[in-house]
Amino acid sequence: MLSRVADSIFWMRRYTERAENVARFIDVTLNLTLGLGDHLEHQWEALVYTTGDQLLFSESYKHVSQENVIRFLTFDESNPNSILSCLQYARENARQSREMLSSQMWEELNKFYLFVRDSRNDPRAIDSPFDFFTRVRQFGFLIDGVVSGTMSHGEAWNFGRLGAMLERADKTSRILDVKYFLLLPNIADVGTSIDISQWGMLLKSASALEMYRRRFGRLSPKLVAAFLLLDRDFPRAVRFCVSLAERSLLSITGGSSGNFSNRPEQLLGRLRAEFEFLDIEEVMNEGLHGFIDSFQGKLNDIGDSVHQMFFQNQAA
Repeated sequence: MLSRVADSIFWMRRYTERAENVARFIDVTLNLTLGLGDHLEHQWEALVYTTGDQLLFSESYKHVSQENVIRFLTFDESNPNSILSCLQYARENARQSREMLSSQMWEELNKFYLFVRDSRNDPRAIDSPFDFFTRVRQFGFLIDGVVSGTMSHGEAWNFGRLGAMLERADKTSRILDVKYFLLLPNIADVGTSIDISQWGMLLKSASALEMYRRRFGRLSPKLVAAFLLLDRDFPRAVRFCVSLAERSLLSITGGSSGNFSNRPEQLLGRLRAEFEFLDIEEVMNEGLHGFIDSFQGKLNDIGDSVHQMFFQNQAA
């Protein structure tokens, strides 16, 4: 496979996954702020922090508000992580790897892009956004299913899954980090109905509330963190995503778990092993924020090593 084609498929899947997750972040913040009255700038500022684009936001907007944040994260083409920008990049990467994709995948990605592009002129997407962001999440599910159901599960598909799982692991950790440090800054609120509601909304943003309830029942910050970080079976849990990312990498390289012959295998295998033997008590004792910050740095290193090994020589 040409390195440019592998690169395009890897990033096509990362960008579609990123677009869906930004919609999830916005949707859960909308739910968290219902009925809380005025002065909700802190919650919306936390959302910008989630994506890591706070500096870019401050350059483009004079103040934090629901409307400004939604517009910035959804339709602002100057923001490379907005939903519209992600879908533009995904579409361009799909075009460059068109021969490896199914016609259904190409059609659904175009429908996804056109839906978001056309919605930027529809005031309902900003003023009454619940339906809009529900549709975006549904498109994300559809893209995931079409890719899995219409592409041969060979090298191209594994590059795509590798990109999607690295992106999903990163975004699950980010929403958990923000809840712990920004959405509930008042220690007096811990354990109250407001606190419990927010943890429930966090799980809902990851489509995890029902599966969590079946596993644990009551809502507990420590158990929520354990479920989203360490669950071996839930498809948006960090441990699950890291495990699938390693499987795809080994399918591409022909390697085996527990051994490594290159830098990406070494870094991803080490991270997978860390999660296999990690206990939530260790995470909490270390500090959740510090653990997640370190984890995101490791994911970045893995992404860089994948780029250097597979994509750096675009003429290959």
